[in-house]
Amino acid sequence: MLKIREFKQSDQERILEITVESFDGVSIDQNIERLWGRIEGKSWQWRKKQSIIDDLNANPAGVFVAEEEGKVVGYVTTRVEEETGIGRIPNMAVDARHRGKGIGKKLLQQAMEYLKAAGMKYARIETLEQNTIGREFYPRMGFKEVARQIHYAKPLS
Repeated sequence: MLKIREFKQSDQERILEITVESFDGVSIDQNIERLWGRIEGKSWQWRKKQSIIDDLNANPAGVFVAEEEGKVVGYVTTRVEEETGIGRIPNMAVDARHRGKGIGKKLLQQAMEYLKAAGMKYARIETLEQNTIGREFYPRMGFKEVARQIHYAKPLS
């Protein structure tokens, strides 16, 4: 039985495992690493985990996990920006073995309900062009493409 619930600190390690698996092939830091190798001895996985930890610490009340049979199988993070009225959904991932069951949809719906209750007028989410899952999923959930962004990197040495 699937359950969407609020994040608990004890979920962090499992969330980080799901992150590394889910963002393989769809991470800006991984793209940089492919070109120039590790930076400061840190892998793209380490950098992505740090961004998730930042999300968990920044707004733990707005982080939700999907739990099936007592095990975390997905998560979504949110950020509330009261000044702008635009809530952000910085990260979302579902364990590959549990995809196709509507878990991502339920997580995204929970995030949007949370943002709406927090007074946000809009929800914002982004994905890389190379992330075919996100590119197809978010429009099905009612999101409209509003811009494209190109990320560049250059060694400074």
